Amino acid sequence: MSRPPLLTLDEALPQLLAHAQVLTETQSISTFDADGRVLAQDVVSALQVPPQDNSSMDGYALRFADCAKTNAVLKVTQRIPAGSHGTTLHAGEAARIFTGAPIPEGADAVVMQEDCEALDDNQLRVKSAVSLGQWIRRSGEDVTRGAKVLQKGDRLTPASLGMAASVGLAQLQVTRPPRVALFSTGDELVMPGDIAPDKMPVGSIYNSNRFFLRAMLQRLGCEVTDLGVVPDQREATVAALQSTAKQHDLILTSGGVSVGEEDHIKPAVERLGSLNLWQLAIKPGKPFAYGSIHSEGETCHFMGLPGNPVSSFITFLLLVRPFLLALQGARQTDIQRSTRIAQFDWPRADKRREFLRVKHNAQGGLDLFANQSSGVLTSAVWGDGVVDNPSGQAIKQGDTVQFISFAEWMA
Repeated sequence: MSRPPLLTLDEALPQLLAHAQVLTETQSISTFDADGRVLAQDVVSALQVPPQDNSSMDGYALRFADCAKTNAVLKVTQRIPAGSHGTTLHAGEAARIFTGAPIPEGADAVVMQEDCEALDDNQLRVKSAVSLGQWIRRSGEDVTRGAKVLQKGDRLTPASLGMAASVGLAQLQVTRPPRVALFSTGDELVMPGDIAPDKMPVGSIYNSNRFFLRAMLQRLGCEVTDLGVVPDQREATVAALQSTAKQHDLILTSGGVSVGEEDHIKPAVERLGSLNLWQLAIKPGKPFAYGSIHSEGETCHFMGLPGNPVSSFITFLLLVRPFLLALQGARQTDIQRSTRIAQFDWPRADKRREFLRVKHNAQGGLDLFANQSSGVLTSAVWGDGVVDNPSGQAIKQGDTVQFISFAEWMA
């Protein structure tokens, strides 16, 4: 009996995200520590920002009416540094003022100090033309009282933290971190440091996937339980899945999801729960799996990534990343694509959607890494992103292509 066609990424991703019910637990954390976390409630300002009209320049606050003619001479009657406030400004008077200081009552313009000349006896000559309201930042021009400045589901950035602080919030309510158990399968895997390169047994390789997967999970704000390498044995795989399911939101594995005799992940997951997605029409990354595991009345999400490092790397970014953001209630889970010019030929169109590792060149176009094998992690280190190439699509030099930046993907 023939197998049904592989699911496309556009078919699989909505199905995957439909399973990502938002975690209900939240926590209050210091605004200092909230970078990258997902807001669990709106942030509404209780004040105006700035709170009062203030000067955007070092200079002099004055009355526009006193400067109808150029070279007007005014008397400097007060000095207003930031953090203090002045007194009412009367006709013919000016106030020495500094950036951020409140505008005194009666003043309706600020002149930069470079456009003024200090005279004797605290006199001041205004050498430039003056416009009403110039160099004044109005109260509330950034934020008005009662405005929603950050929205539930926003993934916080350094700028977001500054905004929260500007409206007086020392703590923010965020979704708790997803708890993720990570392990690799493969008797050939060796940890760096355990065996020196010149002592490596024939057929062994260092476990690179463990390092980049753990790092990317941590960048997404996850609490990671690193279980290392599980032996290529059916019962050992079942035991590892079963023992970790209750304490975690997601079990993420690398390797063992294909159809070989030593690939035990698929039957182990089916034995303990269900497999909802298996194998996708993408390259690299076809042997991706999603399902759930039941243990002592609890259900845990499962994702199985391919063992080849580039396949594991790309499927994490395409599928695991949006899923984990959705678990945290993030409003934005997809990634922006931009158009670029391919400065390479890719004549052999594949029936699967391809993610080709590329790098910007000095002309602003994209160069292609020569070896696009799913085992060549060098391509992801050398490249600064991928071309998202539709199935059946060849590329000629000069074609417009869709580019995804690694920097944005892994921010």
